[in-house]
Amino acid sequence: MNLRFLLYLLLVSPAFAASAQPAGEPDAARAQTLVRMVRQDCGSCHGMRLTGGLGPALTPAALVDFPLDSLAAVIYHGRPGTPMPPWRAMLSEPEARWIAQRLQQGFPEEMVKAP
Repeated sequence: MNLRFLLYLLLVSPAFAASAQPAGEPDAARAQTLVRMVRQDCGSCHGMRLTGGLGPALTPAALVDFPLDSLAAVIYHGRPGTPMPPWRAMLSEPEARWIAQRLQQGFPEEMVKAP
């Protein structure tokens, strides 16, 4: 990582963590939408299996040393000066954190719809 990005994370992550509400689980329909969004939209740069492409891999092994709050901040705020856009127009902060948690655990292939 470059120094400018690390400084950005140091400045944004504490504010992001302090303003984030407890991450509860999204309802089943929203969770399915978020999974589809990650698989399609994020997958277009990070690879359809999230193993890397234009953007880095988003696998648990690749993210093992990446702090959860920093990962959620990158999802929500993007990375200035890079192709990584902010997703705050489409996600809430708790949803960005939910995605970050799932990425660190191994992102699901798909979500089964609730009855």
